[in-house]
Amino acid sequence: MTGETPLRKWRLPTPAELAPWRVRIGYAVALLYAVFADPSAPTLVLGSMVAALGLLIRAAAAGYLRKNERLTTAGPYAYTRNPLYFGSALLALGLLLTGNHWSAALLVVAYVAMFYPAVIQFEAEHLRKLHGRAYDDYAAHVPLFFPRLTPAPALADDTAFSWELYKANREQQAAIGAAVAIALLAAKMLFL
Repeated sequence: MTGETPLRKWRLPTPAELAPWRVRIGYAVALLYAVFADPSAPTLVLGSMVAALGLLIRAAAAGYLRKNERLTTAGPYAYTRNPLYFGSALLALGLLLTGNHWSAALLVVAYVAMFYPAVIQFEAEHLRKLHGRAYDDYAAHVPLFFPRLTPAPALADDTAFSWELYKANREQQAAIGAAVAIALLAAKMLFL
């Protein structure tokens, strides 16, 4: 038949195309993991400690971050360009340890592997567009994800931590979410 459009080949969406759905999909993955979780007292304690470390790193980062206003290189940003994502990874690891169900944990690992690299790359490109050479200089001294052991020496940013920025970046939501997740896992351990 003439005038028909050829069928488009079906393909999976890319992580960048899924990025707007990242949080909603994350909630679904977390809920599914919680259903299969089998926490015990030792895993609850160990996982909570690792999750708390992740929250601490996220909190420190949020207290320095002025999104789209300036290039943040102080505090945790002198160790890694992505302390919020590094903290989130530790938080997720803590919750995985708490849940104690390794086959279901593969779902969480797949979620992280699908979204984190694409989002981190997108944000790096965004910062490069906003800050140009300053970002390139920063990137030359500070690793993308896994932190340095010492702060980057070339960065002379004397910015101090700000609780106002912590609140403005709504970081308290991560702490509340983690506390609720751990409380639900503890309740599951005790009552189910």
